[in-house]
Amino acid sequence: MGNVNEGKGLFAPIVVLTRNIIGKKRFNQLRGKAIALHSQVITEFCKSIGADSKVRQGLIRLAKKNGERLGFLA
Repeated sequence: MGNVNEGKGLFAPIVVLTRNIIGKKRFNQLRGKAIALHSQVITEFCKSIGADSKVRQGLIRLAKKNGERLGFLA
């Protein structure tokens, strides 16, 4: 069964095309690195403004929801 987000969102076509070109394994490695880097940026931002872990977790969840809506998780 395919990804439920496939074909949905502004960036879904380029995400699917990239996955098809470089292969699923390499694509998932790159996506994992990108997600980890984005989480680090959110964590550093929260540290710099003095936000607690609940705020950080909320921002990470929001980033995931936005990624789904925009098609980055296709």
